[in-house]
Amino acid sequence: MAKHPEIGAPRLLVIDDNVAIHQDFLKVLGSTPEKAAEDEFLAAEAALFGEPVEVSERPTFTIDSAHQGQEGVEKVRQALEEGHPYSMAFVDMRMPPGWDGLETIEHLWAVDPHIQVVICSAHADYDWMDVVQRLGHSDQLLVLRKPFEPIEVLQCANSLTSKWRNERIIRAQVASLERDVSVRTQGLEAATRQLRHLATHDALTGLPNRVLLDDRIAQALTHAHRERHSFAVMLCDLDRFKLINDSLGHHAGDHLLQEVARRLTNVVRDVDTVARLGADEFIIVLSPPTSRKDAEVVAQRVIEAMQPAVEIAGITIHASPSIGIAFYPDDGSSVETLIAHADAAMFAAKQRGRNSVQCYAAGMDAGTHDKVRLESDLHTALALRQFELYYQPKVDTMSGTFYSAEALIRWRHPERGLVSPAAFIPLAEECGLIGPIGEWVLREACRQGRAWQQAGLSPVRIAVNVAASQFRAGDLVETIHQALADAELEARFLEVELTESAVMSDPEESIKILEQLSEMGVLVSVDDFGTGYSSMSYLRRFPIDQLKIDRSFLSEITARSDDASIVGAIVSLAHNLRLKVVAEGVETVAQLDLLKTLGCDQYQGYQFSPPVPAAEFESLMRGAYANGADLANDDALRTRSKLAARRRR
Repeated sequence: MAKHPEIGAPRLLVIDDNVAIHQDFLKVLGSTPEKAAEDEFLAAEAALFGEPVEVSERPTFTIDSAHQGQEGVEKVRQALEEGHPYSMAFVDMRMPPGWDGLETIEHLWAVDPHIQVVICSAHADYDWMDVVQRLGHSDQLLVLRKPFEPIEVLQCANSLTSKWRNERIIRAQVASLERDVSVRTQGLEAATRQLRHLATHDALTGLPNRVLLDDRIAQALTHAHRERHSFAVMLCDLDRFKLINDSLGHHAGDHLLQEVARRLTNVVRDVDTVARLGADEFIIVLSPPTSRKDAEVVAQRVIEAMQPAVEIAGITIHASPSIGIAFYPDDGSSVETLIAHADAAMFAAKQRGRNSVQCYAAGMDAGTHDKVRLESDLHTALALRQFELYYQPKVDTMSGTFYSAEALIRWRHPERGLVSPAAFIPLAEECGLIGPIGEWVLREACRQGRAWQQAGLSPVRIAVNVAASQFRAGDLVETIHQALADAELEARFLEVELTESAVMSDPEESIKILEQLSEMGVLVSVDDFGTGYSSMSYLRRFPIDQLKIDRSFLSEITARSDDASIVGAIVSLAHNLRLKVVAEGVETVAQLDLLKTLGCDQYQGYQFSPPVPAAEFESLMRGAYANGADLANDDALRTRSKLAARRRR
């Protein structure tokens, strides 16, 4: 008997208490020395007479023996453990003194349910139906009557081992397929979980977004209604967040939002919800029951949590929230109403000094409704040509004449009359209209400047304000170039005013844009100087022409020596950098006299003229305007700008 199965040869087990039977099976199914010798002799004879050697196609089996059922079951168990199971077993029906054939087969299938079985019996005292009823597995069972013919044994072995092999291949393929399906199912489930999370959570902060927030508030409404409890919806808006975004860039703004989300989460309970509504707005849902006093205590904790400074890009930032609170059921009984009233209360908190808390009161949402209506009207104002440009002279401090002006937008609303930029420019920035409006201002200013020249008036340089978002949009230079070309206006008659925070948001990129404007011949001024985060090293590198001192330094310049010192320092700094200085908001003779003393180059303000429509400005041009030679003189000689000097060379 073979002790080590050949690779690829099916393993058979003969379980019979008759030793002679084992030899019979080996002669029929196995390989004996006599068979090997006979095959060798036939091959030699064929070779001697030059005849082809006939190769036997008989299947090869590896046969093991067991003389009792217990021994056979143990061999089957060991074969499974070794990883080389038997494909079939020939089992004698009677094997005294041990188990009979049926009991042996029951134990065999308990160990290896896939083994094929042939019952060998010389007796007819077992009915086939009784056998099947006891054993089951009729598709794995055959009966071979003793004495048997060799061909019967060979057919049984060949058929059942092939069946066993095919079933094993199918089981392996099914198992492989199940593994693939399981892996893919797990991947799909993970992807589904991720998509569900992305659909219900804010990508930046990981907090619930508006979709999940609405569901949480709806759950709180149901619970509060059923239990007759109240709960609070708290809206937190960061004060002056736009300044941080404009000054330090969106990366810094994102970092701040993530830190705010972390602090808010640490303030509330696990049963409460902190969500990001959008931009710099966060919602806190205080689960029921929540009293007014409880909500105010949490709001105060939020303010305290925001007090520690945040270090971003080497700059220490202090963030403060304005908080509005609405309560169910007093202030609303729906998701939309509660959020709207919390927003109105937050807006009231901003109006009353920021970094504070306001609970909703009737009438607070009037301002919010008005803002919504104004935004709706703003979307159509450009198409309906409701915008106008007013012009304010930039006056030479020493001579009192002017040859440049700032173009300032006004909105002539059909119902509200003339709307100030302070009322709609922030709204335009919020709703994404500042780009189209800014481009209209640029084109209209160029058109008007050229129209005055064609009317025979001496050329005047017109300054237009460019919003931070326009400056960072990437197409500013091309937009300006096209506006000048369409109006047929020389670039030297256009001046671009940028806020200090806008140019400092990305200094290196700002330098590239400013250099392109300089090469075109457009003058550049830094507006509201002194209110941002200017770096002196960058200021030295910026290709700019003028600094405009913010009006906040002029309001008390004659009363406060500190303000006068600041203005004097800015003038001295600018002149040392070969830049001109323009003061905004000059309203009195005393202010003008002090600016003359400090050496300020130009000024704007009601002391000379408020912003006026184009027709009135034309009248000013005819009366107090310095002639074209003065403008040329200003460009070539009096401008301390590095760029002007570069252009002269």
